[in-house]
Amino acid sequence: MLLAFDVGNTNIVLGVFKEGNLIQNWRMKTDYNKSADEYGMIINQLFNYVGLNTKEVKDVIISTVVPSILYTLQHLSMKYFNRRAIVIGPGIKTGLIIKYDNPKQVGADRIVNAVAAYAKYGGPLIIVDFGTATTFCAVSENSEYLGGSIAPGIKIASDALFEKTAKLPKVELETPGHVICKNTIESMQSGLIYGHMGMVDFIVKKMKEELMQQSKTGKAPKVVATGGLATLIASGINCIDYVDKMLTLEGLRILYEKNKGHRA
Repeated sequence: MLLAFDVGNTNIVLGVFKEGNLIQNWRMKTDYNKSADEYGMIINQLFNYVGLNTKEVKDVIISTVVPSILYTLQHLSMKYFNRRAIVIGPGIKTGLIIKYDNPKQVGADRIVNAVAAYAKYGGPLIIVDFGTATTFCAVSENSEYLGGSIAPGIKIASDALFEKTAKLPKVELETPGHVICKNTIESMQSGLIYGHMGMVDFIVKKMKEELMQQSKTGKAPKVVATGGLATLIASGINCIDYVDKMLTLEGLRILYEKNKGHRA
């Protein structure tokens, strides 16, 4: 079995693959203070709960946007699985042509998503990832990673309203059903959710225009959404073609297959 870690600023998503198929996945809070042993115990409990055996894990792959937690997970991989984990970063074979000014600045999660989306849906593509930040990535029909945009995620915006104002409360991230709201909580939900929908709709529209201008075939790009809030946002706009919640984990599996024979 392959154990895949997708480490974000807010959550860690774990995936277990057997013979190329995702058989289990879990989401846990990213905790900078946990030790390798603490994470090891949590993983062991998760495996036991669904009847899996950690001894069957033959390899580990990690994608992280949190450098401070990487050493912990590498140590965990060596101690509990006796494997040096493959880490997504410079030198990894992706199959993409990275057109970023400095390819080392592209977040690992964005590359992993692009690899998976291109493999599953072909190009040209726009990938929207609703995480701590909301990221937009463009991939050409010729597997070129062209770049994109980064915006604050909905949770960041919600936390900022709560922390930076005297009277506004924390609210659940759900649609109130209308824009003209008659109480503070629904007013905040309206601004947060519908405002984010509007931002996504506008940025996707502009990215489509730019991709169409660059395209030699004139093929319209597909739009793929992933991340924890993808379903919520996609439900209110028409620009998203596919919601693929497991896109990043699938990308990690694909990258593992490309790199397992070239381990550093």
